[in-house]
Formats: sequence, C-alpha cells, structure tokens
Amino acid sequence: MAILEVNNLKKVYTTRFGGTRVQALSNVSFSVEQGEYVAIMGESGSGKTTLLNILASLDKPTSGEVLLNGKSIVSLKESEISAFRRDNLGFVFQDFNLLDTFSLKDNIFLPLVLAGKAYPEMAKRLTPIAKKLGIEEILEKYPYEVSGGQKQRTAVARALITEPQLILADEPTGALDSRASDSLLRLFGQINEDGQTILMVTHSTKAASHAKRVLFIKDGEVFHQIYRGSQSTETMYQKISDALTMMATGGEWDA
Repeated sequence: MAILEVNNLKKVYTTRFGGTRVQALSNVSFSVEQGEYVAIMGESGSGKTTLLNILASLDKPTSGEVLLNGKSIVSLKESEISAFRRDNLGFVFQDFNLLDTFSLKDNIFLPLVLAGKAYPEMAKRLTPIAKKLGIEEILEKYPYEVSGGQKQRTAVARALITEPQLILADEPTGALDSRASDSLLRLFGQINEDGQTILMVTHSTKAASHAKRVLFIKDGEVFHQIYRGSQSTETMYQKISDALTMMATGGEWDA
C-alpha cells in the first residue's frame, strides 16, 4: 500500500518582479510504500531540496498532487499545516535543530508538548525509544554537552516519538564523522526494519547505499531508480556511483 503518492509535481519560481522563471521541478511522479526506506539523490540544483520542502508541507507546488495516506498535503489550509506536520511527519535535519536551552529529554518531548500530550504518556513513549537509540543515560544533558552523533540520535528520537506516518531526513549524516555516520545508518536500518517508513535526501553515496530504493533527480525530474532487492550494501554503493557518474556525464542509463 502506498503511504506517499507524488503525481505530476511541478514547481516554478518567479523572481520578485516576475522577470525570470526558474523551473525547479518539471514533472515528478513516484510513490512510497508503507515500510519502505527510500533515498533521493541529485546534484545541487536538481530539485531534490524543493521536492523535500513540498513533501514536508513547507512549500506548495505550482501544480501536481501529493497524497499522504490518501490525504492531500497540497490542499491543506494554512491553519491546518502545523498540526498536520506535527501529527504525521517526523523530521531529522543535518544540523540537528535542537534547542540549547532545553535538555535532550525536553527537546524530544517538544512536539508532544505542542500537541498537548500529558507527561505520563510522553514518558511512556520515550522509554523504549531512548533505550533503542542508546541515549537513556544522557537525557538530562544539554545539546552543547554531547557529541554530534548523540545530538543526531536525540533528533531521531524527537522524530519517532510522535509515531509519524513518514520520517523525512535531510542530509542526516552531513554533520557527522564517519563513525557516527555508520552508527546512524545502522540505526535507520533498524528503525525501518521495525516498520517505520523513511524518505531521506542525501548527497552521500554511502548513506544512500543503506536504503532499499534510491531515486535520482536530474533537471527537476526522476532520472532513474535502483531497487536493493537482495543486493548487498557494497553492490548498491557501486550501482549508485555508476548512476551518479552517468548523470554527471549526460549519458543514458539503461541498467
């Protein structure tokens, strides 16, 4: 069953005085099944960030449709967007987006506080998540007291605690060293195996090679996609590298 459907998405930006039109997305269509782990890749300017912003209901397309569990994101009223985003989407950002004046625990609780949840329910939700992510011992610490990897695990906990339909991850390994990146990618794999649907935008071939499917965006359109199937991470890495090379050189991909 498709949890996310993107149909004929187009986005055109017009300069302030209407003189120049920039087409960020031309005609993007794809779907994401319940429980999938999908990576989106593309060169800078390919349209992948615009696509992510539309999926996150941070921007609206010029035309086309985005459905999350059959509900149109595009047609949401401004007054509905914040609650819809909070109730259905979890976000993991490159720069963590944690509040330094809040403890890690309070950062994780924040979306539930905004949703009006009672403390006992918040605490009940946090316990298994903190254990899975290995952050039980640091919950009372503040962001400036912990490592980048621990900050990102906290950000993942904040995304998971709302029990979202879909997690959107924007370059989640971008600010991490290789060891912390490896740890986070293993964690994403475990979370996905537990049934969580993940859509990740990344420049990292290594990060994308852990996904079950990779979509390549070029010139505002879906250029190619690779399914993992039974392939190893190493094989995925090589196929992704080959596809990126083909995109950069302007070749046609027929594999």
